[in-house]
Amino acid sequence: MASLDRIRIHPIKSLDAVTLQTATIQTGGGLAWDRRYAIVKRNGENEPLDDTPPISSSDLPLQASDTYVNGKREPAVHGLHIEYDLERETVTLSDVDDPTADGDTFHLELDRDCLASWLSEYLGYPVELVRNEAGGFLDDTDASGPTVIAGATLKTVASWYDGIDAAEVCRRLRPNLVVEGVPAFWEDRLYGPPGQGVSFTIGATTFQGINPCQRCVVPTRNPDTGEPTDGFRETFVERRRETLPDWASEEWFDHYFRIMVNTTVPEASWGTAIETGDAVSVGKRRRAPQ
Repeated sequence: MASLDRIRIHPIKSLDAVTLQTATIQTGGGLAWDRRYAIVKRNGENEPLDDTPPISSSDLPLQASDTYVNGKREPAVHGLHIEYDLERETVTLSDVDDPTADGDTFHLELDRDCLASWLSEYLGYPVELVRNEAGGFLDDTDASGPTVIAGATLKTVASWYDGIDAAEVCRRLRPNLVVEGVPAFWEDRLYGPPGQGVSFTIGATTFQGINPCQRCVVPTRNPDTGEPTDGFRETFVERRRETLPDWASEEWFDHYFRIMVNTTVPEASWGTAIETGDAVSVGKRRRAPQ
């Protein structure tokens, strides 16, 4: 029987995840705490750049040229070891290259300026830590629900490479929800052709699968070092094309560097909670929300 095996959130966008037993669906459809904070670099340019946070989403004033500090453009983020205590709302950071360091602990709100100073010193340039309570800093604002993948998919993708296991693939792909008791690429059942989603439930919460997630450069890099893995994308594209299941809607695949499913959550399910062990049930295709 399909069931929810893992819940993973990233309280600070682009840094490591924390695994939870239960999570609440917040207003907008995302998981509470997921990507609530983001590290931002002030660039002082006149023109918008790539990876610019939504200006209206931040609690601090942003400019059109401000950019996320993330694994796409800053390999140093992979050198951070992160531990969260969400009950206390704290984060402990240390440099993985300094094994003698115990780490420094900050309250995510009360110590936010100090945390930004710590990150600025580590990165070598000034940054700010901004907050978005209303849904988090998401990559796909049209599909604001949690991302979903099967545990068997993680294992299958790992088998395509030497020296990479399923746990590392999970860190590379950064899904929110991992489902067990289903075959590899089961998540490709959760979307239809463009314009059609698939309804599914986890416990008492309803979701709608929207599309297979288009991947950026981050999965091609070692999550511990930030170093590119030779041939990762090319191997992935070749094997994904070969193994794309019959139930996948191929209209989405203008290229095959897509895996994991983006979702939305209907307003009626905002405020509900999901928990590991919850049963997962797939419903029917519906017109995707506009």
